[in-house]
Amino acid sequence: MQAVHKRAVLYRMVMKEHLCPFGLKALYLLKREGFEVDDHWLETRQQTDDFQRREGVQTTPQIYLDGQRIGGYDDLRERLGKGKPHVSRYRPVLTVFAVAFLMALAAGYVAFGTLLNLRVVEWFFAFTMTLLAMLKLQDVERFSNMFLGYDLLAQRLIPYAYAYPYGEALAGVLMIAGLLTWVAAPLALLLGTLGAISVVKAVYIDKRALKCACVGGDSDVPLGFISLTENLVMVGMGLWMLFRMIG
Repeated sequence: MQAVHKRAVLYRMVMKEHLCPFGLKALYLLKREGFEVDDHWLETRQQTDDFQRREGVQTTPQIYLDGQRIGGYDDLRERLGKGKPHVSRYRPVLTVFAVAFLMALAAGYVAFGTLLNLRVVEWFFAFTMTLLAMLKLQDVERFSNMFLGYDLLAQRLIPYAYAYPYGEALAGVLMIAGLLTWVAAPLALLLGTLGAISVVKAVYIDKRALKCACVGGDSDVPLGFISLTENLVMVGMGLWMLFRMIG
């Protein structure tokens, strides 16, 4: 019995100034699913416009199976039973915690030759603070806009919304280095306490559905437990570093 060859026709933009990522994804998916692909490149704006006008479509890529147009990349995934690509709303912040944990383990192994060390735990929380601050600092203006929606001090003192990510970064870096604990610990404690109070009031008392600014101003992470965790990490680190300094 002869094997049945599955064939697909793909039209995608391949220009010097633009290579369509969805076209590449469609090509890869079709080949992975065993299709022989007739891959048509739209190499100029004019070719693309002519194709879209001829087919009555507004976007590319366009995929055809068995002579029937099924649509673009998302439509192809639906047709093949893959569903639409899904990214968890919590993935950005969970990624930060995971990477910070791996960084702390790596640093601990280099510094002490072991993965089990109290300093590794401290580094994990300090790395987490620093990475979260870095994401906020990518666009402080957008961060401040979202932060002002729920932070109680920022709503009364606008410059605090701009200073917050710098303070978080400073506290984290000083904790990583083990320097100026008398600055880092109170700073982390202050930021964390004020933040925790603000989150508790907005989410658990006022029952407001807001987005969290913990990973920057374009975040889709809901304000809630994850946001509170960031603040509790700073509170815990601040108290711990003060305890170590006094003790």
